[in-house]
Amino acid sequence: MNTPSHAIINLVLLRQPRLPQANLAIVIGGILPDIPIFIFYFWAKFMARLPEAKIWSEAYYQSFIQNLVAIFHSIPLAIIAWLISYYFGWQIVQAICISLVWHSLLDFPVHNDDAHRHFFPFSNYRFISPISYWDPKHYGSIVALIEILVVLLATLQVFPRINSVLGKGLMILVNIFYLSSYTYFYLRSRILIN
Repeated sequence: MNTPSHAIINLVLLRQPRLPQANLAIVIGGILPDIPIFIFYFWAKFMARLPEAKIWSEAYYQSFIQNLVAIFHSIPLAIIAWLISYYFGWQIVQAICISLVWHSLLDFPVHNDDAHRHFFPFSNYRFISPISYWDPKHYGSIVALIEILVVLLATLQVFPRINSVLGKGLMILVNIFYLSSYTYFYLRSRILIN
C-alpha cells in the first residue's frame, strides 16, 4: 500500500477516543516502516545519482537495504516492542507498535515481487501475493482503485473526529492526490489503448 494510506486506515482501525494523543503515534506507526525506503531513495537518487531503473532493480535489493526494510516491517519485532512497552505502561509506544503491525498486515496481501520479510529475523519468508498495489501486471490498477476507495471511506469516517487542522488538511491533500493521480493514469491508459 501507499504510505499515506497506512496512516489514514490505521487511524480508523486504532483510534482511541479516550486517548486522543495516541492519534499522532498511530500515524507515526503507520508510516514508520516505509521511512527507510524513502531515505534510501533520496540517497540513491540525489546523492549517488543512480538512474531510476537501477535504483529499483539493483540498489534496493542489496542485503543491507533489504535487512533494514525487513526490520521495520517485522511483525515479531513490533510485537516484542509492544510487549516491552506494555510492561512499562508506555501507552503511546504501544500505539506506535500496534500501528506498525497493522502496516505490515495491510502490506502483506498487496506486494508481489517486492514483498517484504514480515517475520524477520525469525524467518526470511516472503509472501509473494498474486496482486500488487502498484504493478499493472498483477492487477495494480484494480488494487489501486480499491485502496483509493478504502482511504476515501476511512477519511470520511475519521475526519470529523480529528481536531488538528494540519491533520485534516493532510487527509484532504492525500485524497485529492490519490483521486487525481488515478484519474490521470486511467485516462492516459484509455488514450494509449485507443
